[in-house]
Amino acid sequence: MTVASSKPAPSAGHATVADARSWPFEEARRLIARLNKLPGSDDKTVVFETGYGPSGLPHIGTFGEVARTSMVRHAFEALTEGRRKTRLVCFSDDMDGFRKVPGNVPNKAELEKHLDKPLTAVPDPFGTHRSFAHHNNARLMAFLDQFGFSYEFLSATECYRSGMMDATLLRMLEVYDKVMDIILPTLGPDRRATYSPFLPVCPRTGRVLQVPMIERDVKAGTIVYLDPETGEKVETKVTGGAVKCQWKADWAMRWTAMAVDYEMAGKDLIDSVTLSSKICKALGGTPPEGFNYELFLDEKGEKISKSKGNGLSIEDWLAYASPESLSLYMFQKPKTAKRLHFDVIPRAADEYLQLLGGYDGQDGKGKADNPVWHIHNGNPPAGNVPVTFGLLLNLVSASNAHDRDVLWGFIRRSQPGVSPETHPILDQLVGYAVRYYDDFVKPAKKHRLPDDVEIGALTALDAALAALPPDADGDAIQNALLDVARAIERYQDHTKKSPSGGPGVKLEWFQAVYETLLGQERGPRLGTFVALYGIEEVRALIQKAIRGELAKAD
Repeated sequence: MTVASSKPAPSAGHATVADARSWPFEEARRLIARLNKLPGSDDKTVVFETGYGPSGLPHIGTFGEVARTSMVRHAFEALTEGRRKTRLVCFSDDMDGFRKVPGNVPNKAELEKHLDKPLTAVPDPFGTHRSFAHHNNARLMAFLDQFGFSYEFLSATECYRSGMMDATLLRMLEVYDKVMDIILPTLGPDRRATYSPFLPVCPRTGRVLQVPMIERDVKAGTIVYLDPETGEKVETKVTGGAVKCQWKADWAMRWTAMAVDYEMAGKDLIDSVTLSSKICKALGGTPPEGFNYELFLDEKGEKISKSKGNGLSIEDWLAYASPESLSLYMFQKPKTAKRLHFDVIPRAADEYLQLLGGYDGQDGKGKADNPVWHIHNGNPPAGNVPVTFGLLLNLVSASNAHDRDVLWGFIRRSQPGVSPETHPILDQLVGYAVRYYDDFVKPAKKHRLPDDVEIGALTALDAALAALPPDADGDAIQNALLDVARAIERYQDHTKKSPSGGPGVKLEWFQAVYETLLGQERGPRLGTFVALYGIEEVRALIQKAIRGELAKAD
């Protein structure tokens, strides 16, 4: 268990947080306004919460909620100069009944036998932990620890059984009718007939039951229901883990019992937030501050789901790009729906490097609003990375290099003094690029044969490169390439011909270079690529393209 820190906020690195307007600071200001209205809250530890349902393997959206909440927490600590203690609780609803077997786990037939039992009573299909919930909880915590989050993990099963929730559960029993009045109007006739905020755990079968209450004894702290299989009356306490709450009531109970101050939720839970807030008030609590973020979508535009296992997993992203690039993706536009698929990774990786590289040159407000300030808790590392992820991918593509040392050979030639020791971030990027290329770029790569006009243009490009000095830099090479493109444009203005048969000659010329030399529609700034790969190496590539060898090899 990782316990949340109450130490002062890290140094802002000369960032001017008072004027910052990025969304975590706006959220932190709303939280400060909420606390200022709460009587007797001056000495209160400020509680941030995120929730997780371990009915399936943790997906990247769960990580996103923790990452974003951590950013708000850090912004709050910066604005309050560390004067307020804070804690971040990651709460696992692992006492929930196991409703459906996920499609992405082994031993499904065995799991079918344990439907409706608390998730902590369902065997681990992977055979590594005490239960399915323990497996999923451990997996989530491993990811959170890998990202360095400061948090406290709480299990619903442990909280219910330890008595931590008892006082609030008894209060729920007292205001039972008020809770029913809040929830019942939102349900259909069949569900209204069976609804109760309490879900008893059957002592006979161990299953979490959705049954109506036929008797309640507030003084004794008990409820009575009919066993759905035997028809017998069963009396049980609402404390000590004998029941759990329906999730909207559970959410409100949790907010009240732990005095939660801030929790965000997905856009699909807006109505649930409203209902849980009403129940929280009925319990005598104050609903937390928070905002609703948009959902993550898979490559088909469908919502990612733990039970389906669709969309990117956290392991997927981290196999091909840095944790920081994933954090950046979570930071950007949280109220806009975004696709989570492999093709978003290279851009996110390069955007992170660009933002990191520009940080030191920004003024105080610019630094505080730069996403890297939030990703690195106010202390971003040095960010001089001379080669982009996209450029490395194209270098691998052109050279067919599947070895880090080969790539580093190209980098050292164009970037004297740069090494894995001096630029560890770049060294990590090299490894990511090789892996990403092998798994995603190479299978889709397809060179096309140049037509007669393009062969003439490629020959002109080869001659322009031959005329350059061997140590020409990227700008000089780019200017030479533009001269070739302008010559082609003048020729086509005169002849009305295009290398690809359409308008927009200059753009189409560079696209033709990418398609014939690299086997893809888009590519890097060619001058920079040639400088990195080497003039003679690119000239050799041109000759292979002209002879049709590249297209034949696909």
